[in-house]
Amino acid sequence: MRLGTAPDARLVAAAADGDRAAFDELVRRHRDRVWAVALRICGDPDDAEDVLQETFVSAWRALPGFRRGARLSTWLYRIAVNKSYDAVGRRRPQVALDAVAEPSAPGDDYVASGRRAALVAALAALPVEFRAAVVLCDVLGLPTGEAAEVLDVPAGTVKSRTFRGRALLARALAEPEGQDAV
Repeated sequence: MRLGTAPDARLVAAAADGDRAAFDELVRRHRDRVWAVALRICGDPDDAEDVLQETFVSAWRALPGFRRGARLSTWLYRIAVNKSYDAVGRRRPQVALDAVAEPSAPGDDYVASGRRAALVAALAALPVEFRAAVVLCDVLGLPTGEAAEVLDVPAGTVKSRTFRGRALLARALAEPEGQDAV
């Protein structure tokens, strides 16, 4: 089997049978987006790197029990979100978010914007459940139903959290600099 062109489902099956090369290909395919989820929820590159590694270690261990009909990306995002929640919970009280430097993700409209730092800081200041919903729906572009699967909540809860997160972001970005709006 050519790993680079094999569909995720075939790679999952091979990896579940112990094929390390198939799992390495899955990691290569999904690493950047899982890291982006972790970074945007955690707000710290070091924490995001830890979450990334914990996510794939957990996935490797749980792969034999993975529901073959489910989307691998949704399952990985769920693991990453849960690991990110754990990281945020055990983190020191405040992280210097102005210094967060991240590679741009495909489709990231704020790369060239002067407001990027303000957006990153405002996103990091959101309550973690709102931040996760906004990251999944607005940053990754997941449909509400898929985000609900990742977060293990009803779709209506995702809509509510996304709406409230957007409102808090809008308020934070509309406030004059130096005021903590969120």
